[in-house]
Amino acid sequence: MGIRGFDHLAITVADVGRTVDFYRDVLGAQVLYRDRFDDGRFPIVTLVLGTNRVNVHPSPPRADLVADRPTPGSVDLCFRWDGPIESAVDLLGRHGLPVVEGPSFRLSADGSKGASVYFRDPDANLIELLTTD
Repeated sequence: MGIRGFDHLAITVADVGRTVDFYRDVLGAQVLYRDRFDDGRFPIVTLVLGTNRVNVHPSPPRADLVADRPTPGSVDLCFRWDGPIESAVDLLGRHGLPVVEGPSFRLSADGSKGASVYFRDPDANLIELLTTD
């Protein structure tokens, strides 16, 4: 027995509402617990992106169980993109988001060949969209 993969990851952000809106509007994230967060009953908002969950923590955090030095803008996330990399570039263009790098050749975690495009979220976290052959 051992690790199967990630269940979720957490990011710390300066403005939860702005971040949630960004991931919902740009990447199509499903938003969970926002109403409970907004009225103070829950310490986070959860974003569902494909099979991934990203818990969004405010800075300062509302929970005790967080990283030692949670800091907005300190994360580098890579999401698998379902489709050609050109469609990811088009998406970023439609939202007026500058490409930091790419499309660039990359190998995925499973070793398959792919291409990535990089951009930044509202806290300047580096976001990568990776497509594979």
